[in-house]
Amino acid sequence: MKCKRRLTYMLLFLLFLAIEVLIALFVRDNFIRPYVGDVLVTVVICLLLRAVTPFETRLLPLLVFIFSALVEIGQYFDFVALLGLSDNRFFSVLLGRTFSLADIICYGAGCIIFFLCEELIKRKRCR
Repeated sequence: MKCKRRLTYMLLFLLFLAIEVLIALFVRDNFIRPYVGDVLVTVVICLLLRAVTPFETRLLPLLVFIFSALVEIGQYFDFVALLGLSDNRFFSVLLGRTFSLADIICYGAGCIIFFLCEELIKRKRCR
């Protein structure tokens, strides 16, 4: 049963990752890309961690939120430059270079959505 659930998480991870990539490549607006994309990124991380880790914890969304917020705070202090990677496009894109409080709010929303969806699924499974 756990193996099947982990496979489901992996398939959902791949689906949401594809959506995230499509947004990054093709959407040029002021709402979907900056806000929906940031909400989805934490969902993608949660799905990946559920797929590859054997343990289940209700705290996973909280841990992902803390990690995401720390990355965003790192952007405030220009962590990429502090590491001497300013000229490296890969790390500049991966870690980001601009701080935004709105991003942290979006990360929180994504983690809450993931948590609520999991709780809803658990309740339906227990019936």
